[in-house]
Order: sequence, then structure tokens, then C-alpha cells
Amino acid sequence: MDTLRDTIPGAGPGELPALTAVAQAAHSAVDTEQHAAEVRAASAFCDDVFAEVGKVVVGQRDMIERVLIGLLTGGHCLIEGVPGLAKTLTVKTLAQTINASFQRIQFTPDLLPADITGTIIYNMHTGDFTQKRGPLFANLVLADEVNRAPAKVQSALLEAMQERQVTIGDTTHKLPDPFLVLATQNPIEQEGTFPLPEAQLDRFMLLIKVGYPTAQDERAMLDRMATLDPPAAQEVTSVAQILDARRVVASIYLDDRVRDYIVHVVQATRRPRDYGLAELAPLIEYGASPRATLFLAAAARAHAFLRHRAYVTPDDIKAIAMDVMRHRVSVTYEAEAEDVSSEDVVRRVFEYLPVP
Repeated sequence: MDTLRDTIPGAGPGELPALTAVAQAAHSAVDTEQHAAEVRAASAFCDDVFAEVGKVVVGQRDMIERVLIGLLTGGHCLIEGVPGLAKTLTVKTLAQTINASFQRIQFTPDLLPADITGTIIYNMHTGDFTQKRGPLFANLVLADEVNRAPAKVQSALLEAMQERQVTIGDTTHKLPDPFLVLATQNPIEQEGTFPLPEAQLDRFMLLIKVGYPTAQDERAMLDRMATLDPPAAQEVTSVAQILDARRVVASIYLDDRVRDYIVHVVQATRRPRDYGLAELAPLIEYGASPRATLFLAAAARAHAFLRHRAYVTPDDIKAIAMDVMRHRVSVTYEAEAEDVSSEDVVRRVFEYLPVP
């Protein structure tokens, strides 16, 4: 202590704690600025990705952003929308911009688990069994119309999504990193479909609902796609850079008050009466699972990262909350009779709870 006091000219016995606090604050400010600069540098490629995907996909900024959030956090995405809204094109184009391996699986009622995971083939010439890997062995896997496959296929997909591994015969294989399932489903056609079980729905980090384009976007689409040489996306980043960005996303600052806000939002869907929302209690059958808490924090960090910020604000939580929670809150028959959806419940929770 005497040595430290001697190095500070004019420092008396009572001034050292104050000087130490000033030094610590200055050091903290330097660290904060360095972290902010690191986030800005690490997230610079995101603007290039948006621009490159925008050359092919007109509009649909929200869908592109949320798929990129899934990629930056390792969270699987379920994309719901009527046919023709560029869901498949968006995923394929994003894979081209990051030079990632891409596989598309068209799910049908007669699909077998071996069709997606792989199988064992007998070689008549050598008398040996060899393993043939299925289309799940890719960085980005598009499960098109995922609700058309039967339960046994959903179970095989569930192992891949949760454990990031595939079992072929008696051998377990690790899937590539990054590995992301981007599934689509048609909300208006239910004939010949198998509703996804709650256990699998909960594995999807985001449920992205895609709407129709605006009149301006549709006109731009018409002008752009009417040529003989439609635009194509070029590689602007790499898989290695995505993995590096994930580490930066995980380091984005999440204040304690924001953490509490996330927990209270999720808890309010389970115990609405404790939060002054007694009118919601008869409308909620099951509240959001603990995955909602974890995914909401991770998605908010990625949302801030895409805006080149090194910290999360409550606006980040609000911006991404509906995609994280709409498929995790189950409403009762009474709510359905009153035409109240899970989105209405989540919206009312956010309207009522105070923002930190």
C-alpha cells in the first residue's frame, strides 16, 4: 500500500481509495471501448451478407435477419408461410454467401429415417457393409414442409437437432459445425400433414412467420426476375468467420436488469396472476419453457450484434421475443373460442410488464 501511495505524487492517506476508484473506472472504460470496437469489427461482415442476399431475395428483411440470428447462435429455425415467399431461396442464398455446405430435403409422408440420416449398404463384391451418410451431414439443412413427415422421421431429426449427432447402425457420427436445421411448413394446407410434437417445436429457437411482400417489393421482384440472367449471390464470408462471430456474440454484455426482465417475461406466461395478469390465467394452458429464457437472451445478443452494439437493450428483447415465444405458449380452448392466440398473450405480457 505504501509503495502505491509513494508512486502517486501528493497522495495523502485519505486520498488513495478515491484515486484507486478513479483508476478502476478508467480501466473499465478502456475495456468497454475495446469490447465495443471488437464487436464492430466482428459484425462488419453482416452488412455484406444482407447486401448480397438482397441481390437475390427482394424484401423479407425480417426473415433474413432472423435466419442469420439462428446461424450466429446455433439455434434452429422454423419458417412458416404460404408458398412462394422465397423461404427456400433465402436459405439457399445465405448458404452461398458463407460458402457453407447446403442440403435440401423434401419431406413426404413416405419418408424413412434412413432417407435423412443415412444407412448401411452391403457391397456384394467385397462382402462388407459400408455406411452411406444422408443429407443431414451439412452445415445448413433445409427441411422443406417438415410437417409432412411421419413421427419416426421427426424422431430422427430430433436427435440431430438436439444432440448434433446421427446414429447409423451401431455407429454415432458427429454432425459438422456449424449445423443448423431450417425447416419450413405451410400453415394453410393441413391435408396429409403430421403436426409437430411439442418436444420438437421447443427445439426450434425461432418460429419465423413470413408475410406477403409489399407492392413496391413485388414490383422490384418482377423487374429483377424477368431477365434471362437472374442475379446470384457471391461468397462474402466464411464458415470460420461465423464460428468466430459466435464467440463474440456470446460475450455481448447483458445487464442484470435485462436478465431479470427476461426471466420475468417468461415467468409471467406460467404464473400470470403473480404479475398482475389474472385475466390471462384462463387463457394459458402451458407457459414458455426454460429454453425460452436461454434462447431469448442468446437471440437478443445476436440482435444487438447485427446492429454493431456491444450490449443488449430491452428493445432487443422486444424485437425478437415474439419469434422465440409464439410456439412455446399454449393457449386453452377458452382462448381459442375467444379468438385469442399465443401471440396475443405474449403481446399483453410485454405491454403490462415494466421495462427496466
